[in-house]
Amino acid sequence: MVNTIDEKDLKIIDILQEHGDYTTRQIAKKTLLPATTIHHRIKRLKAAKVIRRFTIDLDYSHMDRNFVAYVLISVDLQLLKQKKKTQHDVAQEIKKFSFIERVDIVSGGTDLVAIVRVKDVAAFDKALMGELQLVEGIAKTQSLIVIHEGKK
Repeated sequence: MVNTIDEKDLKIIDILQEHGDYTTRQIAKKTLLPATTIHHRIKRLKAAKVIRRFTIDLDYSHMDRNFVAYVLISVDLQLLKQKKKTQHDVAQEIKKFSFIERVDIVSGGTDLVAIVRVKDVAAFDKALMGELQLVEGIAKTQSLIVIHEGKK
C-alpha cells in the first residue's frame, strides 16, 4: 500500500483533480514520467484508497439546476432516541432526495448541513417545505441562499 506520497504522486493527483479524464499517456506527457509508472502509481493510490473515485464536474446551468442553498438542520435528539435513530440515519434519509447534493454532520449550533440544488425558488420551496422538513427527526431548518457560487 501507500506508505508515503511523494512529489510524483502529488503531481499525478493534481493533474487528475483537474483532468480526471486524462489517459495515462496524457498524464505521462505532463509529468515526464513513463506511462507504465503512471499506471502503477494510480493503481497503488486507488488500492490505498488515496484515490477513492473518479467523478465529473457538472455545469448545472445546462441542467436547469442553478438555484443553490445551504440548509442548516437541527434534529430533535429526544425524538431520535425514542425512535432509535441517529443523526447518521437522518443524514442517510436526506441523501436519498434527488435535490440533495451533499449532507454533512457538523458541530456547533446546528447538526447537519445539506446542499440543495434545484431549478428555482418555487422548486426550493417545494423541496424544503414539502419534503425535507417532513423528515422524521428534523426539528428546524435555516436556509442560506447562494448568491455567487465559488469554484475551485
